[in-house]
Amino acid sequence: MSIDLGGLTLANPVMVASGCGGTGRELAAYVDLHELGAFVTRTITLNPRAGGPVPRILETPSGLVHAVGLQNPGLEPFLASELPQLVQQGARVVVSIAGTTLGEYAELARRLGRAPGVAAVEVNLSSPDAVASGVLDVREPFHAANVVAAVHRELPRGLPLLAKVRPDLIRVVESARTVLEAGAAAVVVGNALPAAMPDGRPAGLSGPAIRPLALRCVTEVRDALPDAAIVGCGGIADEADARSFLAAGATAVQVGTALLHDPTTAARLARALTTDREVIG
Repeated sequence: MSIDLGGLTLANPVMVASGCGGTGRELAAYVDLHELGAFVTRTITLNPRAGGPVPRILETPSGLVHAVGLQNPGLEPFLASELPQLVQQGARVVVSIAGTTLGEYAELARRLGRAPGVAAVEVNLSSPDAVASGVLDVREPFHAANVVAAVHRELPRGLPLLAKVRPDLIRVVESARTVLEAGAAAVVVGNALPAAMPDGRPAGLSGPAIRPLALRCVTEVRDALPDAAIVGCGGIADEADARSFLAAGATAVQVGTALLHDPTTAARLARALTTDREVIG
């Protein structure tokens, strides 16, 4: 029984969150990528980004503090190497993108829209350290809507656009409504919260500590926007977590930080939830 996520058909409701599955090669050593609902790539920018200084990742009792700086090879090497490899592995590929200007977002959309194997595009509107990372700061909902509109104009009709918004409880409903009105087919609710490395560098906090907040955000968006396609994301580590988000109204979930402890997490959840749906069907 497949799932319709704003026009994106998924075999099951479990996706790998952006930046947590490497290039796909690393995860493919542990799981068959075609078992997953979808694989969301690390965030791709138009030009290569070397990333932040090391250390970039720090484990804490409640989760992961990270300052990766959106390290990626840029669009051309991604299209030449990473995307074909993911497609060859049978992954349903959702490409996460970020830009420094609306023009860069539009250029990314234009070229990805013509690339074979792209199932959907996810716009990263919720970087916890956008200013430090040098990407367009879209903290206001109308900023996010402008980005979504620029991307939506350039994508071919029928290629779904997912918008990943900040887990800001006060404004998450406004943000979700705005990006959906601007052309997003689905809204991804949840991302790392702003934090700091011990040396004071801007960073993000992911993992179990943010799960209750992300769950509340999903609940608020579902209550306010009953027809929206919603992806829940934030600290999901086991079957009970995934079920909580789905029960709160998420259409699908994304698994991120948990993969760093156990790379098989998303595939195990996919199998468990697929079995449920087969029994129900």
